Amino acid sequence: MAHIALYRTWRPQAFRDIVGQKHITQTLQNSLRDGRLTHAYLFNGPRGTGKTTAAKILAKAVNCERGPAEEPCNECSACRRITEGAVMDVVEIDAASNRGVEEIRDIREKVKYAPTEVRHKVYIIDEVHMLTTEAFNALLKTLEEPPAHVMFILATTEPHKLPATIISRCQRFDFRRVPLDEQVSRLTYICSQENVNAENEALQYVARLSDGGMRDALSLLDQIIAYTGNDVTLQEVLAITGGIGLEQFGRLAEAVAGRDAGAALECIELLMQEGKSAEKCMENLIDYFRDALMLRLVPNAEEWTDRITDPGAFRAMIGSFSSDHLFHIIDVLNHYQTEMKYSAQPQTIFEVAVLKLCSSSPAGSVPVEPQQGAAEKSGDPEVAALNRKITQLEQKLDQLLKSGVAPAGKESSQRSAAPPRSTSSSVAMKAGIKLDPYLPHAESPTHKQVLSKWGQVLQQVKERKIMVHAWLVDGEPVAASEDTLLLAFKSAMHRETTERPAHKELIEQVISELLGSPLRLVTAMLKDWKAAQADTAEQPEVMRMESQEAAGQPGDDVVDEAIKLFGQDLVVIKE
Repeated sequence: MAHIALYRTWRPQAFRDIVGQKHITQTLQNSLRDGRLTHAYLFNGPRGTGKTTAAKILAKAVNCERGPAEEPCNECSACRRITEGAVMDVVEIDAASNRGVEEIRDIREKVKYAPTEVRHKVYIIDEVHMLTTEAFNALLKTLEEPPAHVMFILATTEPHKLPATIISRCQRFDFRRVPLDEQVSRLTYICSQENVNAENEALQYVARLSDGGMRDALSLLDQIIAYTGNDVTLQEVLAITGGIGLEQFGRLAEAVAGRDAGAALECIELLMQEGKSAEKCMENLIDYFRDALMLRLVPNAEEWTDRITDPGAFRAMIGSFSSDHLFHIIDVLNHYQTEMKYSAQPQTIFEVAVLKLCSSSPAGSVPVEPQQGAAEKSGDPEVAALNRKITQLEQKLDQLLKSGVAPAGKESSQRSAAPPRSTSSSVAMKAGIKLDPYLPHAESPTHKQVLSKWGQVLQQVKERKIMVHAWLVDGEPVAASEDTLLLAFKSAMHRETTERPAHKELIEQVISELLGSPLRLVTAMLKDWKAAQADTAEQPEVMRMESQEAAGQPGDDVVDEAIKLFGQDLVVIKE
């Protein structure tokens, strides 16, 4: 394949050619200059950052006929043959394929013998975390008492899987992802040497896709060159890689800002027709608004927004979004991205997320009139007037809910002259249900029965559908009447998922089977339940008077009359 040829052509042959790992190459060169080499090294870091390459360069440096030297000469017989993989004393082992104890025992037997072609035997064990426990134990014996002529270089992407006894006997080097600017600089140099005309924006996009791995960047660049020839443009890179340009997200962002659901759905449909995946679109859209938030809040944020090639145009594009609105957008998208992982219809989840952005506003802000721009464009004044009326009503309702005022009705009108009893009603309204009726059932026999069986309920739900159990485990039974069970949740997302009809039906069925009687499931937020309990505890006298009035029991007037008839000393008032 072409990209393998390009990777081999531009693969570093000396420490100075390794990109983005100056902290490691400098340390190794100092060790070579001072003759302070150790018998075992551990190179760990993300894929494609130069771990195996650095190991081979180190093997050449210690065995160079003109060294040991800070840099291998790459001209002597030893350097050239090690580069070609023709030296028997420099062995590269893939631990993913040779992970058993027998392979490591074979190494233990061979390390006893002196090298025959070069000064040091070097064993490079790639993906060392794949070794079995027995193989690690066998390797440990060799690392404890290594011969002077042997060097081990262990490379891995997952150092946490290595035993601590192995790590403690190695000199550890942590390879980092290659910074974007260094990757772009290296790609630009390669293009100039290969006589390829490449736009800087195209190379930046290639570097971003590689996620800090120089090897992946070279492979992708070679694939693009094979398709486009000697002219590499951003649009061609996007077409080949399935990427999404900022202008596409810009149109989607404009639709969200104008709350134009129709235009937003058109943008999504175009993305899907181009073969984009909904998961990747969601990820890129979160990154887009993340960059917008960075530009709005962080001074000189251009260095933190690698995806943006024209910050000035981007600022103008997202100028209609406030900081609170951007926070709200990212929260919504992040929530639906989590939902998307467990959905068989990711495109639908993506569409719902964008529609949610078009129809909601961050808390505390005045929402933009929904669809007003679309209605005016359609030339229908009645639709535009109706939308404005709906927006006004939504604002009034939102203000009423924040102030804790219940909707007007027969009961509310009768009690309008009475002083406010408690804030628990407003808390309950925010939760979506009225919590007051459930407070007396917090210690009911049915509630105690549910608590005694709750562990079995969770286990049964887990056996039938483990994903429902993952959401339900956040819930806590706090009250139960003869026909209703109230669950309080810490997480709003867990509560919303549990409330789905299919999930709710499954839970109610399990509860009915274990308790012998059906219970309807009702959910609330745990903080709202605790607030309602606290309000009840703070105003026991008010609740006592109301309960007496409801039951027709004597109130203050009767007590006053009794004191007048019998005197203060003979009247005892009991709760």
